[in-house]
Formats: sequence, structure tokens, C-alpha cells
Amino acid sequence: MEMMTTNETAARLRRAITRLNRRLRHSSLGGISPAQASMLVSVEKLKNPSLGDLALAEQMKPPSVTRIVQSMQEAGLISCVADSDDRRCTRVQLSAQGRKEIALIRRRKTEFLEQKLVSLGEQDRRKAAELVAFLETLLEES
Repeated sequence: MEMMTTNETAARLRRAITRLNRRLRHSSLGGISPAQASMLVSVEKLKNPSLGDLALAEQMKPPSVTRIVQSMQEAGLISCVADSDDRRCTRVQLSAQGRKEIALIRRRKTEFLEQKLVSLGEQDRRKAAELVAFLETLLEES
């Protein structure tokens, strides 16, 4: 097998991770949109964010965030409350249903990957475990 350059390896790794991420997202969403799923995770991570915080985190324009937040509120995934210090500011909180939806999305993604891993032979499952350790190393902060 011919050795690839570091640049070629990086490009192939990027493409493979991007494709895997798309497949995971597609397999896990159920009845919500990718934008809603992403925003749910941002609300969870940011803990009581304002609409402006969400716009920054999601790299979206405020009117788009407002539309998505309204649809999520109608679906019972989040609740919106006025900020106690500044009544002009709206804060977003996960509902119990929103927390359940996040857990369901994560479970579906794990199940998708588990099905792929189960179909592999023992040697390939060992390679997969090594790859996980390698990817975790790449993600460590330096």
C-alpha cells in the first residue's frame, strides 16, 4: 500500500468524519429537524441561554433562531422565560421532553454505531477501539 502524504490523510479523515456525522445525524433525528436537534444541545450546553447566546452558538441570524425556538416551544421541547434582571431578554430552558429528546438522539446514534460494529470481525472491532483512542487523542486540548 502506497504511503499517503499527511495532507492526503488529513483530507480523507475529514471527509470520513463528515460523512459519518451526516449518517449519524440522519439516523437519529426522528421527528425533529437537524437545526432543532443542534439547538437543543446548545441549550443544554449553555444552560439557560438568551436568544442572542443561541444565535452566536449556532452561527445563525436572530430571526432564524426566533423561528426555530418558537417551533421547539410549540413542540414542548423548551420553554422561554423573561430574564429576571432584564425583562427584554428571553431565556431558553430545556423541558423534560427536550431532555428526553436529547437522550433519544444520543441513544439512536450509539445504536447505529453499535450495529455497524457488531457486523465487523473481532480484528476490525479491535481496530475500531484503537481508532477511538486515536480520535480522542486528536481532540485533546494542547
